[in-house]
Amino acid sequence: MPTMRLLKAALLATAVLLFSVGCLHSEEEGNGGNGQAAAQGGGEEGAGGEEGSVLDRVQERGQLVCGVNDAVPGFGVATEAGEYQGFDIEFCRVVAAAVLGDADAVEFRPLTAEQRFTALQGDEIDVLIRNTTRSASRDGGEGARFVTTTYYDGQAMMVNADSDFERLEDMDGTTICVLSGTTTELNLETIFRSRGIEYEPLSFEETDPLQEAFIGGRCDGWTSDRSQLAGFRAQWPQQQGGPDAVRILDEIMSKEPLGPAVRDGDPQWADAVDWAVIATLQAEEFGINQGNLEQMLQSENPDILRFLGQPVEAEEGAAPAPFDPGLGLEPDFAATIVREVGNYGEIFNRNIGPNSPLELERGLNALWTDGGLHYPPPYR
Repeated sequence: MPTMRLLKAALLATAVLLFSVGCLHSEEEGNGGNGQAAAQGGGEEGAGGEEGSVLDRVQERGQLVCGVNDAVPGFGVATEAGEYQGFDIEFCRVVAAAVLGDADAVEFRPLTAEQRFTALQGDEIDVLIRNTTRSASRDGGEGARFVTTTYYDGQAMMVNADSDFERLEDMDGTTICVLSGTTTELNLETIFRSRGIEYEPLSFEETDPLQEAFIGGRCDGWTSDRSQLAGFRAQWPQQQGGPDAVRILDEIMSKEPLGPAVRDGDPQWADAVDWAVIATLQAEEFGINQGNLEQMLQSENPDILRFLGQPVEAEEGAAPAPFDPGLGLEPDFAATIVREVGNYGEIFNRNIGPNSPLELERGLNALWTDGGLHYPPPYR
């Protein structure tokens, strides 16, 4: 009997041991997925199988890969010489200046609306700065993380100047040109359906064939962000009557906060891009621009010195030192942005402001001190 009891005890101990090993193995397999998620918390696995924050990879590479538009006047266009220009293009340069100390260290990757999130998810680009609206489904389903809005926009409708259309209800039974894969396409359906307006959508992946269809009379209206329509109107072909040949209806159909997006799961990179954008706004609020930067570096205002990465008295008796907020950027990154690109107002004015072909007013895109929505958080 004692022998039998010993045998049973040994068998029980063996079973417990095998069960524990099996659980441990399963837990390790499960943690393989969690480990990947944890790695993504510091940066997704990048192109070429690299791991770590995108910030580290960009700095090691020495170049930022920025997903952009190449066909929206004022925001993102590629010239015949292959140069990229526009409001969004300059924010790619802002990020490069902050991260690499060189605003020209950018590879611009043109993407259609259909391609942009696939490229972002697939680690083909480091950041998407391509007139892209922040929405819940894009934050969630597309695996994107949006940072500070660079342009507050709204959807509008453009029609031929000699048409009878004055409001959306006048467009019952018409055909509307729209880009596929955009919030514009979804908004059009929602608004027209809710108002009982019958219409036929004519969708395109790119703007050139869309514009050709509109000019050719295949559609009665062209809907997009108001800023984009203003850009296309400003450069309307002279052989088609120039800018006076088309007009934009007054009604705003939606809210369209546009701004940079990065992949989810890399807070360090998101913070770096976010504060690069914020720096342009804070510089304007402080009154710092390309023309007076060197003077501002000698300011007696500790907030300005801190922002520009200059030594500031921290405690009584302590040696002055530059403020480092722990963003993984050089303490003077904001000064580099202003020196190489400019503040928000300078970027706005030369690309899309009243003195540009688009002639857009600041409106919602003014600083909060001027009644706008741009409210940079404190840099401390």
